[in-house]
Amino acid sequence: MDSEKFAQLLTAEGFDEVLAKDLPAGQFVDRHTHAFDVKALVTAGQVTLGVDGQLTTYGVGQVFTLPRATEHSELYGDDGVSYVFGRKHH
Repeated sequence: MDSEKFAQLLTAEGFDEVLAKDLPAGQFVDRHTHAFDVKALVTAGQVTLGVDGQLTTYGVGQVFTLPRATEHSELYGDDGVSYVFGRKHH
């Protein structure tokens, strides 16, 4: 799925913010939460999310979701990561 179609899908699913983000190579963000649901499509690079003690790596073309208040960590790959994502505020 391309970025434009994914953005349309997010809007149709009720995500009230649709954004794109580029993050630097090798950056680690320790455990934290968000006050909104997240759904993202990786468009370049990769990101590894740590949730409940499990690490999962997402690459180009893969989608990940994080429900509101899910504690997680983030590690951006050797080439960083870019993604299109939605935020759904409650």
